[in-house]
Amino acid sequence: MSPESAPSSEPRRLLLATTNPHKIEELRAILAGFPYELVSPNDIGLALEVEETGTTFAENAILKATAWADAAGMLTLAEDSGLEIDALGGEPGIYSARWAGEGVSYEERFRILLGRLADMPAERRSARYHAAIAIARAAPIGVLGLFEGTLEGQIAFAPAGSGGFGYDPIFYVPEQQRTVGQMSAEGKHLISHRARAAAAARDLLRQLAETPANEPQPDEGN
Repeated sequence: MSPESAPSSEPRRLLLATTNPHKIEELRAILAGFPYELVSPNDIGLALEVEETGTTFAENAILKATAWADAAGMLTLAEDSGLEIDALGGEPGIYSARWAGEGVSYEERFRILLGRLADMPAERRSARYHAAIAIARAAPIGVLGLFEGTLEGQIAFAPAGSGGFGYDPIFYVPEQQRTVGQMSAEGKHLISHRARAAAAARDLLRQLAETPANEPQPDEGN
């Protein structure tokens, strides 16, 4: 019996379509209460390079979800996310992971960003984390749902905290009076852009967990 046709008493496998270990860890924590066996590409021995040619987080999430679902032949969740700084016209945006060049450390990215914002007061340092989550099955089914979430904040005047990853030490959340880098993992997972996108996907994920793979799949659209 294949995993996708297993009885409903057994958790369905859900592929987390990323090779970023920080994102895998965070998604596992955010989705811990869902009735799935969460697997990574490494868990199933699958390697894939998906060219992110989209112009939005949503487009890139869909590209990754459909490509990985086709390659793995299983239900797949992919996300694309990044940091948008209003004073910089939305940079680094969809290029957040490779902004300033391949292999550039985040410490160096912080230095560049903070230098560009050096003369700006707090009220002009508005920014947001933006995440898009796409859920897909292999062709011909394709995308089953697309969900987005944001976390509003500001760019701090200096990095603070060693928690999280990426731009977290310079992303200040006024309501929390701290950067994301200063939050506990549990605290971050309550408010993060990924957590909010996953919360929006909750109903579809639960429907899919209860729907046999050979039956028509619910389609929540976007």
